[in-house]
Amino acid sequence: MHINTICRYTALEAIRTRVPATALLTLAVLLGASLFIRELAVTETSRFQIGFYAAAARLCAVFMASLYVLASISREFNDKGLDTLLALDVPRSHYICGKLAGFMLTALIIAIVLSLPLWVLAPASAVWMWTASLAIELALIIALSLFCIITFNQLLPAAGFVAAFYLLARSLTAMRLMSAAPVAGQDTLSHQVTHGLVEGLSYLMPALDRWTDTAWLVNAAPEPTALLAIVMQGLIYITLLAVAALFDFHRRSL
Repeated sequence: MHINTICRYTALEAIRTRVPATALLTLAVLLGASLFIRELAVTETSRFQIGFYAAAARLCAVFMASLYVLASISREFNDKGLDTLLALDVPRSHYICGKLAGFMLTALIIAIVLSLPLWVLAPASAVWMWTASLAIELALIIALSLFCIITFNQLLPAAGFVAAFYLLARSLTAMRLMSAAPVAGQDTLSHQVTHGLVEGLSYLMPALDRWTDTAWLVNAAPEPTALLAIVMQGLIYITLLAVAALFDFHRRSL
């Protein structure tokens, strides 16, 4: 009962803070920019437009989802609204689960809204997989943002950690390729340590460069097994982050 109520009010908060309206405004701006890119291209104009819009929409969606979570929880901490809520004998696990569910519902709305132009520009079989992957990616970022703001209790450190995590997860495959075949110094101790560190990180972090791939829209849709692998990875990381956030929240003295 508590989880459903918190989830509903979190979704209502997203509407009142103009998150869907911001997503629509972002859609309009990016669509206009993609039309400008299309006019600049000499050949393969549709591919340029789709590629620009999909890549930009993905980054904007991640930014909006993460910033909304960080700002929402930070505001509750600063306004002492959380203290009042927990004084009503609401279990802390219900608070975390309800907030996470409401934030994920907001992420789903953002993913659907920003994918609307792609249904006209790209094949439907690729668009629905891209949209589903984006929704899972946003859910992961939301779980990470919730964990960070509860742990750091400050907006700037939490936002910095989320940005660093996302950039590292997006570039980890390229880092592995560079560390596996360096231009020089392959036998040095520093290279071996760096290579081992990068390989270790690749086992701990999600390979986000393979998620929500723009190539799905401009080339060909992947096999359904690719989306299934993303779903499984997303569920694992979201569960771990939610458990970590809940553990840290239970240790927290309000």
